[in-house]
Amino acid sequence: MIFSKVTNMRKRPDRSDKSSAVHQETSHVKVQERQSSRSKRCTRVCVQIVVAVGILYLCIPFAQRLFPGILSHPMFSYVAPFFTDLSHPADFSLNHTVNLYLSSEEGISLGIWHTVPDTHWQEAQGKDLGWYEQTLQMGAPVVIYLHGNGGTRCCTESGATHRLGVVNLLSAAGFHVLSLDYRGFGDSSGEPTEAGLTTDALYVYQWVKARSGSSLVIFWGHSLGTGVATNTAVRLQEQGTTIDGVILEGAFSKVPKGGAFHPFTWFYRRFPYFEYLFLDPMSKNKVVFPSDENVRKMTSPLLILHAEDDHLVPFHMAQELFEIARNSRNSNEDVKLVPFEGSLGYLHNGIYRDPRLPDIIKQFVSSLKV
Repeated sequence: MIFSKVTNMRKRPDRSDKSSAVHQETSHVKVQERQSSRSKRCTRVCVQIVVAVGILYLCIPFAQRLFPGILSHPMFSYVAPFFTDLSHPADFSLNHTVNLYLSSEEGISLGIWHTVPDTHWQEAQGKDLGWYEQTLQMGAPVVIYLHGNGGTRCCTESGATHRLGVVNLLSAAGFHVLSLDYRGFGDSSGEPTEAGLTTDALYVYQWVKARSGSSLVIFWGHSLGTGVATNTAVRLQEQGTTIDGVILEGAFSKVPKGGAFHPFTWFYRRFPYFEYLFLDPMSKNKVVFPSDENVRKMTSPLLILHAEDDHLVPFHMAQELFEIARNSRNSNEDVKLVPFEGSLGYLHNGIYRDPRLPDIIKQFVSSLKV
């Protein structure tokens, strides 16, 4: 009997087990509900983000048309890399370079690097600004380097250092190089405008000419700087002065045409009325840099450098500038276009890496008349 009772007791259901099972089932249901609620919230947030981006995408073209002034922000992407002290060029391995500041207009201070030819590297150690100015009279050609949009005379806002590459190449070839940051760029004061950038380049040219004696003075413009270079060359001609030579690297024909290929407008190129909404306001905002019109007026010897695989400024723009310049002159000898094969992969910023470039530049400069 005792054995039978024990057996019966084992067969009785345990109430605590039932309670535990119910609790587990309830907890599982709550977890599923929480997960479902979280999933719905995530879906709702994602939908809201997509809708907001879509509205923004649709509003930007009309905002550009109504307020053309906002175009200066993508056109002049002048945010400097954080924590960049440009007053010490030696920090960028430019040990034969001095930093200086010039005032192109009242309230405008321009940050500039003056790099002497490599042959003066050792002599330049520890020298002051006065010594650097005196070297401009020693007969070596002087190149005023006008960089593209974004960043500083050192590098772009993404840290790309092709500007330093050009400076080192020119110095090694025996040239002085003055690299300036336009107003609003780098450590230069003021707000950038087309007229302002042209005034800055014009002032630097005049400053150099007052100190360089009979030395050749040449503009080298890259990207946005090509527009500054041609604008300034025409301004000089209007004042009765012809610059000794102009080199254009990655040049656009004018901003409204080049703007069609700007990274900012990439998403809108197939947008209805793209030209009306994006390109026309550039002209209204006086951001034109009409290099196509400028090269027609220019009489200075002109060298155009362009990579065939340039992804920002198509190669056909360089061809267009070349044809305009050549057809506007009596002699074609002082207008040259040097293309760089797409297979080399230079894109928009890499031409300075080409081993043929030093000889190309030297040949062009040797053809100039002092």
